Amino acid sequence: MSEDTQMTNRALQPDSAVEPHVSRATTPSAKRVLIAGCGDLGLRVARLLALENTANRSWGLRRHPTLEPANDLPGFSWFAADLTQPSSLNDLPQDLTHVLYTAAPHARTEDDYRAVYRDGLERLLQAVASPSLQRVLFVSSTAVYGDHGAQWIDEDTPTAPKGFNGRVLLETEQWLYGQRARFETLSLRLSGIYGPGRSYLLDRLRAGQATAPAAQSHWVNRIHIEDAAAAVLHLLNLPNPQPIYLVTDSTPLPMRVLYDALAKLVGGPTPPEGAAPASVGSKRLSNARLRDSGFTFKWPDSREGHAALLRE
Repeated sequence: MSEDTQMTNRALQPDSAVEPHVSRATTPSAKRVLIAGCGDLGLRVARLLALENTANRSWGLRRHPTLEPANDLPGFSWFAADLTQPSSLNDLPQDLTHVLYTAAPHARTEDDYRAVYRDGLERLLQAVASPSLQRVLFVSSTAVYGDHGAQWIDEDTPTAPKGFNGRVLLETEQWLYGQRARFETLSLRLSGIYGPGRSYLLDRLRAGQATAPAAQSHWVNRIHIEDAAAAVLHLLNLPNPQPIYLVTDSTPLPMRVLYDALAKLVGGPTPPEGAAPASVGSKRLSNARLRDSGFTFKWPDSREGHAALLRE
C-alpha cells in the first residue's frame, strides 16, 4: 500500500474564493446507501443524499435505532442490526450500491475496536454480497500516523500508530484495500471533528480547566462536522478515487495557538502550560489530495468555524 512510500511535503495553498463544497464529480445517478453505525455524521450524509437526488435511498444501521426525527429525510429509513452479531445482518436492504462504514466501539478496548472495525466491517460486507455494490467508504482516523512533530503528513506518509486504536484501524484499512477487486474501496482518515453538540473543549477552556504545551511543540488538526459530511458525499460521487483520503481542514495549528484562540472566543483565561496528550501524537496534516479532487471547505480554519458556532 501507499503507506510504504516516503512522504512528499506539500505546502498548503489558501482555498480559492468559490462556493463551498464545489465538486468536480460527475452528476450522480441514484444511489442506494447503507450507513453502518449511523450517528451524527451518518445522518448528515443521509440529509445531503436526500438533497442531492430525491431518487437516492439510504438506510441508517444501528443496534437500537433511536426516535430521532427522520421524516425530513426523503428516502431514509432506520435498520436495526448489531455489527458484532452476524445473524442480525441477514435481511439487509437489497441492491445496495454504496456502503458507508461509520461505526464506533462502545468501549475503548482493543477487543471492542477489533469487534466493531476489523471484524464488523468484514461481517457486514459478507452479508451485503451484492453484485450492485460499487463503492465502500470506511471512516478511519488520523490515529494511524503516530507522532510526526511539525512535519507535513499526507496519505503517503508511513504509518506508525501509537496505540491499539490506530493499529486496529490500519489493519481494517488494509483488509478493505484487499477487497478492491470486488468494488472500489476508500479509507477516509478524519481528524478531530467539532461542531454543534460538541462543546467539551470549549466548556473546559471557558472554565480554565484545559492546558496546552508551549510554542509549536504539538500540532493538532480539526474538521467541522458540516465539512466532514460534505467531503463524504463528495467521495461517494468522485470518479476514479484514490484509496485513501485525509479529511481535515486547511489549517493545522499548534495546540497552543488553537487553545489560546478558543479561550479568547469563549471568554476564558489563557490556558496554563501543560503536557500534550500522551496518547495523541503531534501531526500536521495536508488535505491537498482532497482539495485537488475538487472539494472546497466551508470552514477551512477551525478558529473561524468555532467563532461561527458561538455566534449561532
